[in-house]
Amino acid sequence: MKQYDIIISGLNMDLTDAIKNVVHAKAEKLFEHEDKIVRMRVELEFDPHQSTHENEFIAKGQLEVRGNDHIAHAETNDLYKSIDEMVNKLDRMLRRRSRLKKVKRKDTHIIDIPAEIPKAV
Repeated sequence: MKQYDIIISGLNMDLTDAIKNVVHAKAEKLFEHEDKIVRMRVELEFDPHQSTHENEFIAKGQLEVRGNDHIAHAETNDLYKSIDEMVNKLDRMLRRRSRLKKVKRKDTHIIDIPAEIPKAV
């Protein structure tokens, strides 16, 4: 198993080894799709001040790649579900980026020269 550069931080909660292992396992899928990922930052937050006791766990992820960074977050009442949704959003962003690169490569532009080109005699 290759070690990737993943920075995990927690707000209002202690990060256990189990939580860190889940984040590494889920993020490994992203690193397999795109090899140009520089770093991934994950911020896990517990918000005890929610009045309805819904969406207490927030997972925020930032993928640093060449070009624009990809940022996603998910809020649910289960920490592991929040992590899963956040990774799925980042995965969709990477797949869209890859698809747009392929479309851009296939798009050929016709060069139209407005002047008449003389014929050689």
